[in-house]
Amino acid sequence: MRIGINTRSLLGQKMEGFGNYTLEIVKRLTIAHPEHTFICYFDRPVDPQFSFGTNVICKTIFPPTRHPFLYVIWFQWRLKRAIQKDQLDVFWSPDGMFPLGIKTPVLATIHDLNFEHFPQDLPKWVAWYYKKYFPRFAKAANQIVTVSETTKQDIISSYQIPKEKISVIYNGVNTKYQPLSVQEKENVRQQLGFKEPYFLFVGSLHPRKNIHRLLQAFQLYAQTEATYQLVIVGAAMWKDQTFEIESVLAKRIHFKGHIQTESLAAIMAAASAFVYVPYFEGFGMPLAEAMATQTPIIAGDKSCLPEIAADAALYVDPFDVEAIAKAMEQLKNDVALQTQLIEAGKQRVLAFNWDHAAIKVWQEIQQLVS
Repeated sequence: MRIGINTRSLLGQKMEGFGNYTLEIVKRLTIAHPEHTFICYFDRPVDPQFSFGTNVICKTIFPPTRHPFLYVIWFQWRLKRAIQKDQLDVFWSPDGMFPLGIKTPVLATIHDLNFEHFPQDLPKWVAWYYKKYFPRFAKAANQIVTVSETTKQDIISSYQIPKEKISVIYNGVNTKYQPLSVQEKENVRQQLGFKEPYFLFVGSLHPRKNIHRLLQAFQLYAQTEATYQLVIVGAAMWKDQTFEIESVLAKRIHFKGHIQTESLAAIMAAASAFVYVPYFEGFGMPLAEAMATQTPIIAGDKSCLPEIAADAALYVDPFDVEAIAKAMEQLKNDVALQTQLIEAGKQRVLAFNWDHAAIKVWQEIQQLVS
């Protein structure tokens, strides 16, 4: 069988959510099925780490997709021609985008529809492209995978897609996310440049991640608490944002940018609590990573977050700054609650496994060619 995969999200050292998802699934599929040929389509020179085996053919198709107009050229013209030439049996797109009008059966993973609900959070032309093409992708795909029941219901209601056409396959957790000893946690804090305990946020600096309210909440919390730090890990997405921070608190708020997985796992495990209050998500990968490191969680109560974290988080209204600040204070002072959330997380995280996810994606692929 010849299986084509859209791997344009595999970007070496700069990968975010889509890239990590693609990497975790693709490397497992190619290793588990050496009898099949996988053709991976990139939009820029291929990092050697993504040549997963002798059954993998990596192809670079230009131009790089750095603007919505280039998305159209790449997917609807250049990639379409490549797929037709390569005579694929099936095509899988981990980011949900693919050439329309091809005869090859298509499996598309749609992670969320944030652009339908908050288009103002995206650059104008990106929002235009997503709103124009994703309804067409959803209707044209032979089968859809999504990463939460919440997103499945959103796709059904937004695009009138039959529920039978959508399969929910939860994401997994990288095994590098493990709990640390007390001494190891102290070492991480020293490496960060301070010795005090800290709250942590991890995610792209995208408007829907709600970082400006998180900062407001921390500044409110810090009016009565003098030690805790706030660490924010993530790179800007689309464009830089400006955040207002009181000068007296500037030394307690640390923007760390993008950090590689090995270091990030340690930073997550050393945090006193993980605070994650976006107002829209498709899955919320950092929630599962926090559970894996046995870090208690404060989470927003919107979109999929209650589904993913279940009883392993203290929930707040992400639009209520005062509620977020009170949750920080409550979790800091309530050791029993910390223990309760950690124990619940140890059970909940068992539902998130990349090996299981890859097996289920493979089953979806097989059904399209059977």
